[in-house]
Amino acid sequence: MTAPDLPAAAPPAGGSVPAWIRKRGGAIVIAIALLLLWEVGVRLLGIKEYLLPPPSRIWLEFAKRSGTVMGGAWVTTQEILGGYVLAVLVSIPFALAVTYSRFMENAVYPVVVFLQIVPKIAIAPLFIIWFGFGYTPKLLIVFLLSFFPIVVSSIAGFKAVDPEIMDFARTTGAGGWKLFARIRLPQALPDIFTGMKVGAALSATAAIVAEFVASDRGLGYLLLQYNGNLDTPMVFAVIFLLSFIGLAVYYTVEFIERITIPWHVSQTNAGQAPL
Repeated sequence: MTAPDLPAAAPPAGGSVPAWIRKRGGAIVIAIALLLLWEVGVRLLGIKEYLLPPPSRIWLEFAKRSGTVMGGAWVTTQEILGGYVLAVLVSIPFALAVTYSRFMENAVYPVVVFLQIVPKIAIAPLFIIWFGFGYTPKLLIVFLLSFFPIVVSSIAGFKAVDPEIMDFARTTGAGGWKLFARIRLPQALPDIFTGMKVGAALSATAAIVAEFVASDRGLGYLLLQYNGNLDTPMVFAVIFLLSFIGLAVYYTVEFIERITIPWHVSQTNAGQAPL
């Protein structure tokens, strides 16, 4: 039996977007409640704005300078998407090579693990020396931080196939490509998407780290500028916007996962624990 042959669960009523809102409704309500508590608490306690501005003030300052901030957001988003997509395109084939090649597993993969241990903030200045202050060093730092989680999860997924299932499939005359497309890849996809979601969560952090090191534009550059001017409302505005960009990338991957492996237990009601 292959993974796609499992019976699919009935799609959620009301379409994917309403279903997503219902699923995240509790989190949305809690976020709104925290913002209201923040607003009321700051005003009641008389906290200075340069220490902790209320959300309303953050929104007003953001609206005044939205053009500048959104321009920086576009620059940072390009760095996030470019580095993340490159990490996905490189890491999955690399994981396949490690899975199928003893040499890659014993000789190359340990070197990759060692390089991953090296702090990226420590080598970021080297990228500036080698590649200048443009787009390339930022893309590479995002790539490095997103690459390893996807590789580790993909290798685990490709190696998790039950040998008995593979042996049974071979007795039916299935060749190497068919075994991969019908058994190994479908069973590895849940692990691959897990790594991709971790990589997506790290990509925004990587872009800001890169812009902190050396940049003349982007949200990281604006964050340093506003922080130096003690413009706390705009610091919070940039942080919120960066968080929204990271969430957008994460939930895009989650949406692709949902439509790619709807048969998996994590995407069905069977994966939910009973109350």
